[in-house]
Amino acid sequence: QVQLVESGGGLVQPGGSLRLSCAASGSILRTNTMGWYRQAPGKQRELVAAIFSGGRTNYADSVKGRFTISSAKNTVYLQMNSLKPEDTAVYYCNADLVTAASGWSGSEYWGQGTQVTVSS
Repeated sequence: QVQLVESGGGLVQPGGSLRLSCAASGSILRTNTMGWYRQAPGKQRELVAAIFSGGRTNYADSVKGRFTISSAKNTVYLQMNSLKPEDTAVYYCNADLVTAASGWSGSEYWGQGTQVTVSS
């Protein structure tokens, strides 16, 4: 059974930094994509950043130049700098993984979410 476990959320002042981590565990044969989404109250969940198996990355326009996504083995990180109040949201880890049960097309998995609050 695959699990995504997130850590690193919390309360930070505007202009501050946080680093989120998400570790995937289980019978993982290959990682296709890992990324972060966020959902603010009353808003739809949106993609923040993603990293693909070849190392290519993709960022939402709102976080370009401030956030950096990286990965190592089956763990994905999101370094968030120059945080703004509008970054406040629940951040969810997302992964497209090939597992023993999924077949080579892969399956999508979600973490439980971690709260990030940017406020003075």
